[in-house]
Amino acid sequence: MPPSPRPIDHGRRRLLTALIPPALVVGLLALIFLFDRVYGLDLYRFGILPRDPQGLWGILFSPFLHGNLDHLLNNSTAILVLGWLLVYFYPKAAGRVVLASWLLSGFWVWVIARPNYHIGASGVVYGLAAFLFFSGLVRKRIALMAVSLIIVLLYGSMWWGMLPLVPDVSWESHLFGGVAGALMAWHYRKVPPAHVPPPIVLEDDPEDDEPPVIYTDDPGDESDQPPPPRPSADPLPGPFLYDPTRTSGTW
Repeated sequence: MPPSPRPIDHGRRRLLTALIPPALVVGLLALIFLFDRVYGLDLYRFGILPRDPQGLWGILFSPFLHGNLDHLLNNSTAILVLGWLLVYFYPKAAGRVVLASWLLSGFWVWVIARPNYHIGASGVVYGLAAFLFFSGLVRKRIALMAVSLIIVLLYGSMWWGMLPLVPDVSWESHLFGGVAGALMAWHYRKVPPAHVPPPIVLEDDPEDDEPPVIYTDDPGDESDQPPPPRPSADPLPGPFLYDPTRTSGTW
């Protein structure tokens, strides 16, 4: 008999599938950067130029433009990691979160920022980081709070980029991207995440005035069993006699 096929690991497949969209975006950014450098296109001219009518086009084009290789690599790495987490845990809101971080941060930069060309995907990156961080805090689920902790460990230093410390860095894009991501985390707080078990609410006794016991079976819980029932308020039956033949010492 031919050997039976190995079962499909759906969890691993979902992990790999979630990496495809951010990987395609990174490939597109690299391709645009390569064409700009090889042919000397000076694409920075299509960045955001605040309060200039021609600079409005930069709201659409600026995330695809980067000033140098380090700028591209930093944003590409963040897009891979943050985009992967976003698509895996929040597939229903991922596209809208990216679009809102992109357009809102770009528009606010055009209205308020310094009159220089602002280019790069940093606004979107900060939007994704803020969304993932605040979504874990708002939803209060163990797996999602773990994602928030990962964001802090990997990208905690990003928040310094929201301050006007380096003249050549568009801190305005960072700041407005973070604000847009935080707003999206609150706006989509009721959109259920993927691959995270929902909280389980135990049915309460209608005659009991105390609130019901709620627990979750998120990965990482020490036990997947419901809490033991509360002791009855009725008086204990008795009397109880001690039997010395019981070696366990129970009553």
